[in-house]
Amino acid sequence: MPASLFEHVLVPVASPEDAAATIRATRPYLEAIRSNVTVINVVEKAGGAPDKASVEQREDYAEEMFNVARSQMEGSDITLTTEVRYGTDVAETIIETAHEIGASAIVFTPRDGSRWVRLLTGDVALSLVSDSDLPVITLPDHD
Repeated sequence: MPASLFEHVLVPVASPEDAAATIRATRPYLEAIRSNVTVINVVEKAGGAPDKASVEQREDYAEEMFNVARSQMEGSDITLTTEVRYGTDVAETIIETAHEIGASAIVFTPRDGSRWVRLLTGDVALSLVSDSDLPVITLPDHD
């Protein structure tokens, strides 16, 4: 892959385990060119319905994810920033954020989930790949 794809990547994460897996899979590509990385967690808003957790709880959970990402980047020259975003459509919020920060690509590792769960909840990975006008790179988690 051309180095320019990893110049400034947007890495969406959904859990501490996801943050560890994605940064672990992405780091070798990032280190080669001293990339900039923005790690985001999108809090899905219910669109008028009550949210499942308070804003403070969601932000604390996001900070836990960000701490995992930071620990995975220890000892590297990679610039890492973090953001919490809110939106009713997770994939759309990720793509909008990528444009706002001038990301060269969106990078993630696919999360487990049955086809049935993805059908009911929506498949963010599929939406990213099919709806994004920016490069979307999926990397396997080798752990």
